[in-house]
Amino acid sequence: MDRILIDTDVLIWHMRGNEKARDRIYQIEKPAISIITQMELVQGLRNKHEQRLLHGFLDQLGFDVLSVNDLISQRALFLMEEWRLSHQMLMADALIAATAIEHGMPLLSGNEKHYRFLTMLDLRAFKP
Repeated sequence: MDRILIDTDVLIWHMRGNEKARDRIYQIEKPAISIITQMELVQGLRNKHEQRLLHGFLDQLGFDVLSVNDLISQRALFLMEEWRLSHQMLMADALIAATAIEHGMPLLSGNEKHYRFLTMLDLRAFKP
């Protein structure tokens, strides 16, 4: 089963018209995102029309939007405590990585530098 958690940057590349991002997303049998990714995308929207387009896109491809639960929260806190000072681990990245780890899913991201030091994460690099 091709179930992959997609990082925010890959979806932004797609929304900007990047064909590599579109092709990669459409190849995934069961695409998923963290609710944190959805929030980051909504944060960047400029109007209700873009909001409707985002919802339509997520619905059309059947994205599974994964919520943050206690295990994900605790793992994200651990990641931040471990990596914040040495690697500038940010809260959103910690929550997204923790979601992938807790669900046993690979994370597709173009931001390798945000995650490459997390040995427990199955990171799949995306090159726009």
